Amino acid sequence: MDPLLAAVAALFALAAGLGLGFIARGVWGGQAVKQSQEKAGRIVAEARAQQKELILQAKDEQVRLQREAEDEARAKRGEMSGLERRLLQRDEQLDQRADMLEQRDRKLLDRERELEQHREELTKARQEQVEALERVSQMTADEAKAVLLEEVREDAEHDAVRIARAIERSARESAEEKARDVVVTAIQRVMTDHTAEMTVSVVPLPSDEMKGRIIGREGRNIRALEQATGIDLIIDDTPESVVISGFDPVRREVARLALTKLIQDGRIHPGRIEEVVAKARAEVDIVMRQAGEAASYEAGVPGLPPEIIKLLGRLKYRTSYGQNVLQHSVETSRLAAVIAAEVGADIQIAKMGGLLHDMGKAVDHEMEGPHALIGGQIAQRHNLPMKVINAIAAHHQEVEYACVEAPIVQIADAISASRPGARGESMDTYIKRLEDLQAIAESFEGVERSFAVQAGREVRILVRPEQIDDLASMRLARDIVHKIEESLTYPGQIKVTVIRETRAVEYAK
Repeated sequence: MDPLLAAVAALFALAAGLGLGFIARGVWGGQAVKQSQEKAGRIVAEARAQQKELILQAKDEQVRLQREAEDEARAKRGEMSGLERRLLQRDEQLDQRADMLEQRDRKLLDRERELEQHREELTKARQEQVEALERVSQMTADEAKAVLLEEVREDAEHDAVRIARAIERSARESAEEKARDVVVTAIQRVMTDHTAEMTVSVVPLPSDEMKGRIIGREGRNIRALEQATGIDLIIDDTPESVVISGFDPVRREVARLALTKLIQDGRIHPGRIEEVVAKARAEVDIVMRQAGEAASYEAGVPGLPPEIIKLLGRLKYRTSYGQNVLQHSVETSRLAAVIAAEVGADIQIAKMGGLLHDMGKAVDHEMEGPHALIGGQIAQRHNLPMKVINAIAAHHQEVEYACVEAPIVQIADAISASRPGARGESMDTYIKRLEDLQAIAESFEGVERSFAVQAGREVRILVRPEQIDDLASMRLARDIVHKIEESLTYPGQIKVTVIRETRAVEYAK
């Protein structure tokens, strides 16, 4: 076949294909448009049907709401009608009650007029009776009234004095009996064996040769030990012993422990001394913390700050008149708890105040002031309860009591310190205290003689009756008490008894 004819045939075939494609596309597009129009018609028909349905529903809802509103309005009208009826009934009842009150008022007015007439008649009769009595007694009514009042006043005064004395005597007897029961109960419940632990101040030596080793060449060992511990070593002619001297009991204990370790080890030179003293100080710190924790647990006062626990532990090495202060604090806490339970006070406050009342003694050699005030300041810095602070600061009456637990702590402190066997003192100190008591008593004018009795717990004073009367004897007792408190240091309390005796002697001949 001719190539030209083939190409022409191909072009005709292509043109025929394109024509058929356009025709097919037009037919398909027309169908698609027709389908879209039909779909749009259906959607519009459905929308119109839904619109009609919604309109019908809205009308039904409107009708329902109108019906409900009418029902509610009808109910409200009925309720208002009922209220109106009740109000009308109430008005009628009030009118009836007002009529009754008016009738009662009229009756009361009539009764009042009758009473007034009776009162006038009684007044007239009483006046006539008074006039008759005045004629018989030849006294006016005012004079008779004054005489009667005077007699009644004297009788009332005598009765009042007698009743007051009886009440005072009964109150004193019952108070003393109750106080005695409370104190005895507290002592019985807390009574324990007491061991007076004196701070060790003498270290035994294996031989006198050890003294030279402790002193060292040109005294370098003893100077190093004194400088490291802050205490003084006294090495005299006392055989096989070294005396430790210092105001701080903790430092004395550190020095004692370090010196004991050095003597056992045998190596004594400045370098070794510093090492042993550091170890001894660490051991003493551990012992103090453990002692403070044990005391807190034993007294039932948990949750104390670590600094206060450490101060309590320092009291393990402090004694007062031979009594260990830490044991005394625990005992005071127990006594205070028992007394607080008996009188209805706060037991936990009393426990804590009793345990910490002597806390200031742990640092009283480092701070100025009485140990009670120092302890109160320490407790305040650690935000302890205000009642505990007052109980600590007031147990020697440096400040006023602010709560009932404060005197309870003071009483427990006095019981623990003054009960038999709690404290001890040397014979020289004991005799000196008795002499000082008698000297203070005899320094006052009008005192004839004085006697210190009951191991210095009481001083009895005989006064000259022509110089000292009863009131002056009471003032004298208070003045002597104040001077004893200012001048002497003593455990517990001292009773001052002033005795005034007047004798009248005559002879029948």
